[in-house]
Amino acid sequence: MSSIRAKLTTAYAGALVGTIALFAVALYTARRASVYRELERHVLAQIEQSRAIIRDTKLSGDPLTLARDTLIGPSVSPRLRTLLEGVPDYVLVLDTSGRTLYNSFAVRQLDPDDQVTLSRVALALDATGPAIFVQLRQGRLLLAARGETAPGTAISRVVAGASVRSAEVAPRELVGTILALAPFVLLVSIGGAYFIAGRAFRPVDRIINEVEAITDGRSLHRRLPVDDTGDELARLGATLNAMIGRLEDSFGALRRFTADASHELKTPLTVLRADVERAMTSAQSSTEQLVALEEALHETTRMADLVESLLTLARADEGRFDLHREPVEMEPLAREVLETAVILGEEGGLDVSMPISEAGTVMGDRTRLRQLMLNLITNAIKYTPRGGRVELTLSRRVEGIAFSVRDTGIGIAAAELAHVFERFWRADRARSRRPTADGTRWTQDRGGFGLGLAISQYIAQAHGGSLTVSSRLGRGSVFTLVLPVEGEEGLAIDAQPEFTKP
Repeated sequence: MSSIRAKLTTAYAGALVGTIALFAVALYTARRASVYRELERHVLAQIEQSRAIIRDTKLSGDPLTLARDTLIGPSVSPRLRTLLEGVPDYVLVLDTSGRTLYNSFAVRQLDPDDQVTLSRVALALDATGPAIFVQLRQGRLLLAARGETAPGTAISRVVAGASVRSAEVAPRELVGTILALAPFVLLVSIGGAYFIAGRAFRPVDRIINEVEAITDGRSLHRRLPVDDTGDELARLGATLNAMIGRLEDSFGALRRFTADASHELKTPLTVLRADVERAMTSAQSSTEQLVALEEALHETTRMADLVESLLTLARADEGRFDLHREPVEMEPLAREVLETAVILGEEGGLDVSMPISEAGTVMGDRTRLRQLMLNLITNAIKYTPRGGRVELTLSRRVEGIAFSVRDTGIGIAAAELAHVFERFWRADRARSRRPTADGTRWTQDRGGFGLGLAISQYIAQAHGGSLTVSSRLGRGSVFTLVLPVEGEEGLAIDAQPEFTKP
């Protein structure tokens, strides 16, 4: 497979060949036109020289024409003929009747047919027009004519011409020289282009080697060398490093997700197996069997909840987080979840209240919004010790309507706030359950799988809102959900509450 270096060199060679060809054609055309202009000036100079000889002969008093016989017709005088013989190339002198009075030596060397053709063209040639080309058997000529206005003479015009053969030699020699030097120039240029392309793509080879060395998720810690030149290759290296960093984070999250999911599924499966084996033991009483089956049912429910949560997150990752949007009154919904929160708080000895409740309507899925709000409430109750309090607020803001859950629980360290919405993350890091003293029952440290806040984040984003947290270790946390209000841009009320010491 050809490399980019070879492709660029080939493209450069093709462009160079085309450039040389175009240059040769342009140079040949320009040189040829220049030579023809010089040749025309030469022809006109021959005419002017002939006319000057005719005028000088007239002024000296010598006759210009001499009639010899009726068959030959009139011709120039011997003295004028002798003087005109000094003019090179093709010269014709015509009288007022269009008859030829004088032919130069070059004209007389042509064959009779060419002489007749030349005389006919000379007679028809415009005496004030530009030079024209005449094709004869012996070659092509450039002809021009000018009138002779000396009074008292039989001469009417002078025609001069020159062969274009010599004029076409110079452009051809020039093009031939270019074509002769072109292979050498082409070889040197291709070699230089291949060398320069090799040096230019040397950083690309290093990037390829470094990327090939990153074979799996365990080598994603490696980074590409990046120069500080700021050119395209440096930007490419920086972009690839950023992409590798994102891949490293994704692989790390995937490994954690797999380990956590395996752990969360392994524990209830172990409990379920132990309860089923205990229920199947014939020595057990019916009461103990019912307890074992109840524990098995509880673990089955936990596994179903975990699978449902994982399915919800998988759909969100694929962009298939389905919402049944409709106008939702937030104040009645907040009152509804408050009733559930009060019941849950009573079991834990907590004081649950909602001092602020303002009306507002959002476009959303009521079931999903209720799930989100209950996730925030149960999370606050779970991490708040007995005797603490949980406070709910529903208020209008510039950006929409905000639902906040404030607790006086254990709080979250500042270093861990960035991980709050990660999957399977829990503030107390309690990821296992402990057996009872007799080893037959299992108790759970604050339950849950660490997926509730991750799902809540997805629900908030799917509604065009945001979910944020502020917390201090040992003083509690504040989770704030902000949703856009339907048909309004929000009201300028209070700012977003920050955490304060209870």
